Parts: sequence; structure tokens; C-alpha cells
Amino acid sequence: MNQECLIEKEMYQQAIDFIPKRYPTGWGGVAIIHSEDGQYFTSVPIDTANSSVILCIEVGAMCEAHKYNVRVTHCLCVVRDDENSPFKVLSPCGICQERLRFWGTDVKVGVTTLDNSLKFVTLNELQPYHWTDAYPAEELEHFSK
Repeated sequence: MNQECLIEKEMYQQAIDFIPKRYPTGWGGVAIIHSEDGQYFTSVPIDTANSSVILCIEVGAMCEAHKYNVRVTHCLCVVRDDENSPFKVLSPCGICQERLRFWGTDVKVGVTTLDNSLKFVTLNELQPYHWTDAYPAEELEHFSK
């Protein structure tokens, strides 16, 4: 098994181990980010009565990686509907895809599949027609690491 597969499987295992601890009953979700230096960062959504201020599950982990100035290589979001439901992978929303592009188009993200298998693709594979292709790379360099 190659290093990429080991990282992806470890991320999934951390997610399914964490959810029942944080959310013993009902809905639960966690994001796991892996960094180039081998760290794992986790985050959960902020619960609030005002749904207009809720952030995606991945945001906290992205902020942690950014805080420590480490390059993100992988991102995975796992949820379950309740304590009796199977775990499922959620592809990052468009906004999180934009946020993750800070670390490059080769960041690998877990994606939703019909058979609920664990699959990662690069942001470039997920967004082959991204709007940044309309600009020369040097014009966009100051927006990324």
C-alpha cells in the first residue's frame, strides 16, 4: 500500500473514531486535514441558533493548518445521520474548494461516491474548468503559499 493510501485510510479511521466521541447520539460530522509535515488537524461545525453564521465542517482544520503555516495535502469530511447510520464522505462544497486551493490544485479531497467507497481526487480533477485558468499563474501567485 502506498503512502497516499495510508494517509487516506488513517484520515478516515480518525474520523470514524472521533464522531461517536464528540456526538454520542444524533447527527455527527468531522473534517480531517493532513499537512505536508505529517500533522492531522480536525474540526467540527459550530452549532448556533443563527444558521446564517454556520461555517463548513472543514473551516476550523483549515484555519489550524494556516495558523501553523503548513501546506495542506489532503482534506476529508465524514458525517453520519445518527448513531445507527453508516458513515459517509461529503465532497467539499464550492466555497471549501476555493479555500483549499490556497495550498494548490494538487490538494487531494475525499469525495462522495455512489457505493460509499473511500475515494480522493485532486482539486484539479474536481474542478477541471476552474475560473483561475483565465489568468496567468503569475497573477495569482500572491494569493497562495
